[in-house]
Amino acid sequence: MNELNVIRRQPTHNLPKKKILCLVSNPAQLHGMEVGFFAEEMTRPFFDFINAGYDVDVASPDGGRVIFDGHSNPENPKGAYPNDLISIGFVHHATFGKWMEDTIPIAAINVADYDAICVAGGGAPLITFKDNVKLHQLIADFYEAGKITCLICHGTSLLLWTKLSDGTLLADGKTWTGFADSEEEMINQMFGMTVNDYTIETEARKNPDTNFEVAGPLEPFAIRDGRLITAQQQHSSFLASQLVIEALSD
Repeated sequence: MNELNVIRRQPTHNLPKKKILCLVSNPAQLHGMEVGFFAEEMTRPFFDFINAGYDVDVASPDGGRVIFDGHSNPENPKGAYPNDLISIGFVHHATFGKWMEDTIPIAAINVADYDAICVAGGGAPLITFKDNVKLHQLIADFYEAGKITCLICHGTSLLLWTKLSDGTLLADGKTWTGFADSEEEMINQMFGMTVNDYTIETEARKNPDTNFEVAGPLEPFAIRDGRLITAQQQHSSFLASQLVIEALSD
């Protein structure tokens, strides 16, 4: 037998017990369409966290009903992700699927109960997150309490507004990523219109005190800068959850 061709792997299963808060947007109206959060950007990290043995809750700013974006809904005949088996499994799970109708409101969240927060993107966050001062405060509270703070795709828009207790932006002095302008242009071409009134990359680059980076359009890319973890888009969701698990295992 040629040992040079033998590859052995033995992953670590004895991870420390942790509790994670997955946060998604409540539904919103965008150009006459109801939009929500990008399915995979919550369900893939959720799946990875459950497999790591973590306890996971799902919250939204207002609590109650949340929805997948139609584009990301694997059960939408016109959607682009029919093979997203994790999201299909989530909504049809006897327990987890019910959470889509009854998420926890952020007013009921005790930061001390959790080790990390993971925020999904999608069509609604640019609308619902921008002026939600209580949500900005929650993110700041997680970060300043020493918790791992993970933001994915349009969820990273929170770094445009979240201020710490000293009045500085959480993004100041940080290296991070988010949905790229090149990807926004792909969406605009798909719908034949300018979909969003502003973009994360354009706004982030107005801040001279932060370092915003992106990979090529739709390429998996994520960054960990201390307790802050950011991921560029849905194809980066698995990288985000890996970084969270690594950070919580340090």
